[in-house]
Amino acid sequence: MENNFTNEDWKLFREKIADWQDAYMGKLIREYIGILNGNSSASERFWELDKRIKEDRKKKGVILEMKRSVLIDNIVSLINEGVIGFSDLDGFSDNLKNTVEFIIERAGRR
Repeated sequence: MENNFTNEDWKLFREKIADWQDAYMGKLIREYIGILNGNSSASERFWELDKRIKEDRKKKGVILEMKRSVLIDNIVSLINEGVIGFSDLDGFSDNLKNTVEFIIERAGRR
């Protein structure tokens, strides 16, 4: 076990991340369509979309570092960004799930 997760956790994460990110980007695209279909001027919609894309492209749901050493941080960020929920962690080890839950709960108490 490494950093509160198993080799199987790492393998499962690598299998799931592309689908999670693809689903998240699909959600973003639907939000972008809403911006483009808005009632404001074309220039306002353009710049609002530009701003959103610049913000969104930094999120873990779009791009993340695929290193074992940041697996837990990536999962916590994916949950905090709404990319995945705790139910998406089915199949992962209890130790990983407990660690993620502890970090999120601890951050919520601050």
